[in-house]
Amino acid sequence: MNPTYATAFSIAILVAVIIFWGLSRISLPRRSGFEALEDPEAAQAYDRISRWPQFRMLRRMVAGKLARYQTEGSLPAPACPGGQGRLVADIGCGPGYLATLIAQRYPHLHVVGFDSSCEMIRTARLNAAALDLSDRVEFREGDVSSLPVPEGTLDFAVSTLSLHHWSDPGRALAEFSRVLKPGGQLLIFDLRRDPRRFFHWLMRFAQSWVVPGALRRIHEPLGSLLSSYTVAEVENLFAQSQFHEWKVEGGPAWFFAWARKRLPAPSPGG
Repeated sequence: MNPTYATAFSIAILVAVIIFWGLSRISLPRRSGFEALEDPEAAQAYDRISRWPQFRMLRRMVAGKLARYQTEGSLPAPACPGGQGRLVADIGCGPGYLATLIAQRYPHLHVVGFDSSCEMIRTARLNAAALDLSDRVEFREGDVSSLPVPEGTLDFAVSTLSLHHWSDPGRALAEFSRVLKPGGQLLIFDLRRDPRRFFHWLMRFAQSWVVPGALRRIHEPLGSLLSSYTVAEVENLFAQSQFHEWKVEGGPAWFFAWARKRLPAPSPGG
């Protein structure tokens, strides 16, 4: 074989092996993590990275999913001008960028964000005020296992990059079922612990060289990946929940989980 062709062939084989290896899924043992975002420095660092393009793209993905379900009729506009908008909650809202994006895209919705970190709530309120959205977006302290919301209040609940921090996911899903109206829907986005290998490498690189030091000290973002769930584990969580209609869509390094609360059974002869 011509030496030039042999070299090119060897390089092609090496590239193919690297691509195949990088696209294969990696299985990681789960390690419980914590956010530590009561630390003002960590909260400010998280606020900064939330403005990066990849996080803006993530929020557009979630808002697009919301649009899909809205189109299917779960979140219609108010019946009359000036009517009370439908209520959407962002659970684990962080600095509030998703909540404000939803409010900007869907003026008929009233959005409330919940987070267990008072530092994140303070930051979210400032971000909403800067966009002049304080009249349609509010933020409250609240834990996913005990939301300060009356039963059957929410039309839709979303949660992004938060599930892996829940101490009791089963209890959290029961709480979502409690606060949603009949027919209300839940949308969860999170990392998956069985990502493509190249994404695991990328997370390691980001933690070592890219993210602010305040986040490296709490082992982010790799800590979030290691404390996340596999798609099979998420499916098992929903199978044991009070939701009877649900689905999980897996991506290269993430998943979307959607569920709808059961409508009441029609009355006899209704």
